[in-house]
Amino acid sequence: MTKSANLGFPRIGADRELKKTVEAFWKGNVSEKELLATAAELRKVHWNLQHNAGIDYIPSNDFSLYDLMLDTTAMLGAVPGRYGFSGGEVDLKTYFAMARGNSEVHAMEMTKWFDTNYHYIVPEFEVGQEFSLSSSKVIDQYNEAKALGIETRPVLIGPVTYLALGKSKSEGFDPLELIDKVSTVYGEVLGKLKAAGAEWVQIDEPVFALDVTDRHKSAFKAAYSVLLGSAERPQVCLATYFNDVSEHFALFAEPGFEAVHLDLVRGPKQLEAAIGAFGEKTILSLGLINGRNIWKANIPAIFEEFSGMIEKAGKDRVIIAPSCSLLHSPVDLGREEKLDVAVKSRLAFATQKLDEIKLLADAVDDAGAVKDKLDAIIEVFEGKDALKVTDPFVTKRVSEITADLFNRKSEFAARKKAQAEALKLPLLPTTTIGSFPQTPEIRKARADFKAGTIDKQTYVQKMKEEIKHVVEFQDEIGLDVLVHGEPERNDMVEYFGQQLNGFAFTQFGWVQSYGSRCVKPPIIYGDVSRSAPMTVEWAEYAQSQSKSYVKGMLTGPLTIMKWSFVREDQPADVTANQIALAIRDEVADLEDAGICIIQIDEPAFREGMPLRKGDWQEYFDWAVDAFKLSACVVKDETQIHTHMCYSDFNEIIEAIAALDADVISIEASRSDIELLDVFQEYDYPNEIGPGVYDIHSPRVPPVDEMVELLRKMLKVIPAEQLWVNPDCGLKTRGWPETEAALINMVEAAKILRAKP
Repeated sequence: MTKSANLGFPRIGADRELKKTVEAFWKGNVSEKELLATAAELRKVHWNLQHNAGIDYIPSNDFSLYDLMLDTTAMLGAVPGRYGFSGGEVDLKTYFAMARGNSEVHAMEMTKWFDTNYHYIVPEFEVGQEFSLSSSKVIDQYNEAKALGIETRPVLIGPVTYLALGKSKSEGFDPLELIDKVSTVYGEVLGKLKAAGAEWVQIDEPVFALDVTDRHKSAFKAAYSVLLGSAERPQVCLATYFNDVSEHFALFAEPGFEAVHLDLVRGPKQLEAAIGAFGEKTILSLGLINGRNIWKANIPAIFEEFSGMIEKAGKDRVIIAPSCSLLHSPVDLGREEKLDVAVKSRLAFATQKLDEIKLLADAVDDAGAVKDKLDAIIEVFEGKDALKVTDPFVTKRVSEITADLFNRKSEFAARKKAQAEALKLPLLPTTTIGSFPQTPEIRKARADFKAGTIDKQTYVQKMKEEIKHVVEFQDEIGLDVLVHGEPERNDMVEYFGQQLNGFAFTQFGWVQSYGSRCVKPPIIYGDVSRSAPMTVEWAEYAQSQSKSYVKGMLTGPLTIMKWSFVREDQPADVTANQIALAIRDEVADLEDAGICIIQIDEPAFREGMPLRKGDWQEYFDWAVDAFKLSACVVKDETQIHTHMCYSDFNEIIEAIAALDADVISIEASRSDIELLDVFQEYDYPNEIGPGVYDIHSPRVPPVDEMVELLRKMLKVIPAEQLWVNPDCGLKTRGWPETEAALINMVEAAKILRAKP
């Protein structure tokens, strides 16, 4: 029988049980015992779900209370000194302090996991660092599943990926130099898993989807010559994903892995090379079911494309699997009751992907035995209920895009002068990124309106009351450029998608973004257009409440596309331009309504980039144009802002400058404002607001700390270009800490205006 495998399952729960319990634990409303009990119940449900679906290799240790990279930091005892860890087992207090910070210490840096919208906690390393086994989680969860009668394949982030994705806290030090010390602990873990009875372990090394150097390759050889050289270990499946890694097959073949996993969704051509590159005894795990999107797999087409190569490899030598962990998919399509039938028939969430994996494995064994199931899939793709995705109006409008639509009327120098005269903002102007705390009262009002328990007039009144409160608070503390706080928005992408044509929405399609933060991405299934203004009424009302400028707040085309489950039947640049034209219409309407400052957020610009530098320019060419298409419709006096967060900007600063936004705000505080280094080498032409405090932490930084950060910024950014703002939106924070932090921020700006 052809074997099947899963690389990882969503950990949040079908009803986001993990999110709710973790946040209740943070607030002191549930005990540690209750938190751990909820986590154990979720693992039990997920293991049984995969077992009942017939999956042969079921993962364990793919579950985390926050993040697997953070779990690896705990496993290795690699806790930064500021958290006061003195050895032994890493407890939950230390664990969550690393993730979120607390009133006394700031959190570890957080950034995007490759080109996904998932964030990981970045490890920190220094010269002479030591490691020791400081968490038994991986062994405990294996034993936990075994007690339920389920044999699992524990998952570990590989040592090379772990070190390579970390950051050095010692100047000139390469974390990969720690590979021998780290490998010693990994060897200890493998030995304990072997002693516990584990037959297999999955070690993920996705770093090879990136551009790697000889240092990475040497570290790989050093690590796995030790780990695979030990007799006291389980069999090891090396898992790669997110790219074609065939250029590294000779490297992967050398240590002698018992199995190698390949992402054949991202790199379908690498299977043929793999058959010859790895010995006949090496099992090939074939990632044929897309773990990152929600479209139903066309299994007959996949079978037709790969069956010949599978026959060549040998059925007993292959495992059928998803391309990557199903972490990036919602949990269960079966709970969706309101989706259009034609849309729903084309979807598969994580639970359904398990069935797809099993069906494809059965087809490899005997396609005739599952012919009825395969025919049913063909009917979905070709039958009478096929999706209607094309809008002639949108097609025509995209075809009529000309080069002049991508540029502002004047160069930035002329715009800057015009905006200075029109807006008359002070030196070091203060603002926020957009959202304010989403209180339980706001969420209840939105839910009541959606459920029909309050009418539209009542809902609008409640939202206006909140907007008035937010605007008055900002005026009271002296912010220079205000926002309306976005109380009417459930999510920065979903809000716009609900008002655009070509989108569908789920009730329970949540995926984890970071920690307890979950998002419910819209589904782009057809051509995108705007039928009516989306934000103008709210912006006009907010502006009417203040004599200060209130920003119009929009989400950019790249982020709307990247943070949705996007259609796969047309090129990404076409979809981006369709969305850009819709946003362009909104920008024009906001300006006509008297809104003088408009922010078009693009936090997904960085993650949309291909993983290898050789492919970047092609992406920049159309991605920059999409943003400019959305923005370049206003007069010179209107100031266009954009926002980006938790990304490495240093290598792409020229592309960011090419966006030609008048002002960009970016994350800076959590990464120790290291991104400012680029401004010592690159003369950034426009205005910029590096965040002065981390909004993902409950910690309120004091005034003197913000002043110090701003002074560092002023060493590389002229005061005439510098804005003062938080790292990101304030949606997830409470009002007390928001008030305190913003008051401190405004005071810091005043101090520096008086004495730069």
